[in-house]
Amino acid sequence: MHFVRNIFNSRSGKDGNFFVRIKAILGFKPKILNIYRVAFTHRSMNRKDKDGNAINYERLEFLGDAMLSAIIATHLYNEVPQGDEGYLTKMRSKIVSREHLNELGKELDLIEYVESKIPKDNFGNNIYGNLFEALVGAIYLDRGYQYCEKFIFDKVIIPHVDIQKLEGKVISYKSLLIEWCQKEKNSFDYDVYEDTGNDELRHFSVKLSINDKVIAKARATSKKKAEEKASKRAFFAYQSQISRAI
Repeated sequence: MHFVRNIFNSRSGKDGNFFVRIKAILGFKPKILNIYRVAFTHRSMNRKDKDGNAINYERLEFLGDAMLSAIIATHLYNEVPQGDEGYLTKMRSKIVSREHLNELGKELDLIEYVESKIPKDNFGNNIYGNLFEALVGAIYLDRGYQYCEKFIFDKVIIPHVDIQKLEGKVISYKSLLIEWCQKEKNSFDYDVYEDTGNDELRHFSVKLSINDKVIAKARATSKKKAEEKASKRAFFAYQSQISRAI
């Protein structure tokens, strides 16, 4: 932890402003402000400690992911005593899905605090979820489990976790569609190809066929996103049949 404490050794007006903004997000006072600076440092800054170790939010993101998962798991274990292991795992996956974490990061406007040499407009949506996890990791290191749990309850569980609603929430339309196709013995094919066109960012297009008929098309900045978007469109086209079968 010594390198974290020594990254920024000044107590300037900028530090004071950062303290006020972080306190507003957390709902309590941070003790070691520099940990939170690391939580918002992108790898493009290429910062290192005196031993040559990289200083950016990625390690905190790893820690925050584990803490978030553990606290959500404990909440579900206590709240749903009748839920078996498979049910609890599925529900936790819905709460800590990448899509949901990205939404949480956007709600807190975390990208405004990022130090990066990359323009903020060039970041994809996942930056928001990554920062949210890094912030959770920073809270754990700074204030311990109790404060980390309080933050997750205040920002995630209380406002967003409704067990009944989550039971009906789809995590992946692609997985659901494939499950339905396999169960009903329907053939399916995702024809993905690069389709950058005049866009600055790389794009991919996909044609989703079921039983050799094109059912949905989609375009996105990654193959995974394009497939998921096409799957969602196909799901709504076959919603009544899928609901009856699964």
